[in-house]
Amino acid sequence: MHRNWKKIFSLVFIFLCLVVTFAPFAYPVKELNGLVDAKTFVESDSKFIEINGVNIHYKEAGSGGRTFILLHPFGGSTYSWREVMDVFSQHGRVIAYDRPAFGLTERPMPEDWQENPYGIKANIEILRALLDEFNIEKAVIVGNSAGGGLAVAFALEYPERIDELILVAPGVGGGYGPKFPSWALPLMWTPQMRHLGPLMVRDYQESLPRTVEREWYDQSKLTDEIREKHLQLLKIQNWDRAFYELTFAPAYPELRPLLPTLTVPALVISGTEDRLVRSWYVEAISLEMPEVTLEYIPQCGHVPMEECPAEFMEVVLKYLGL
Repeated sequence: MHRNWKKIFSLVFIFLCLVVTFAPFAYPVKELNGLVDAKTFVESDSKFIEINGVNIHYKEAGSGGRTFILLHPFGGSTYSWREVMDVFSQHGRVIAYDRPAFGLTERPMPEDWQENPYGIKANIEILRALLDEFNIEKAVIVGNSAGGGLAVAFALEYPERIDELILVAPGVGGGYGPKFPSWALPLMWTPQMRHLGPLMVRDYQESLPRTVEREWYDQSKLTDEIREKHLQLLKIQNWDRAFYELTFAPAYPELRPLLPTLTVPALVISGTEDRLVRSWYVEAISLEMPEVTLEYIPQCGHVPMEECPAEFMEVVLKYLGL
């Protein structure tokens, strides 16, 4: 009888393993309709360069003087900097690029990479390699929101590559996605979960338009053209698979506890009407930085370089002495 129970238990265990292994693949994950190749949206001033195995889309202007590297927010792209590229270019060379999962930059899939390119650590190395590729020893790093978090992480890893650090409503939570135990991440990297992954992130189709609206204080400035440009990423092939990989990319340490260890001075900018990264929070994290200048832009939201570009550049140029 005891042997029969062992046999039954073994058969049940094997059956459950087979269910867990193959059942997810039995669930159909349909491709979204109407998605197009990113090349569809290439513009006349678009440029591409392969960095760490990823085809990076970027735009540049100006020459000489200082070099400015612009890091867009979550959901943003080079388009996020359209209002200030020209002004930056009057004072040196400016480069804005799309990070993996955003804009027109390639969206590599697990079967194509040796290392996940979507996490903060990978993005730090992409930025470093980009500076190396363009023979840039030091740069003024300007980051907005999640781009500000990347700027902080880069400054912690490579302070010698920082000319100046400019943080615009910086997101310093330590990652792009939700809190998720590091020990459980390998589960999310299994073929089964990656098969189902797009279903877990497709709600961005509803949430991203709301986020774009919340980024702006003065809704009269948020034109239909601007909305369409920011939602363009939802029309690009594999955007959902890329967002899944981004959400569950390898974890990176929380950035806020590391702020006191920053060895480079920073300009921190906050729109007084920011609904995503509140001014009181920006003030709180600024107090944790060893050397910081905090500036507010009145009647402005989360993306001052778009909503209030003149006021934004006035603050930046004054800080830089330009």
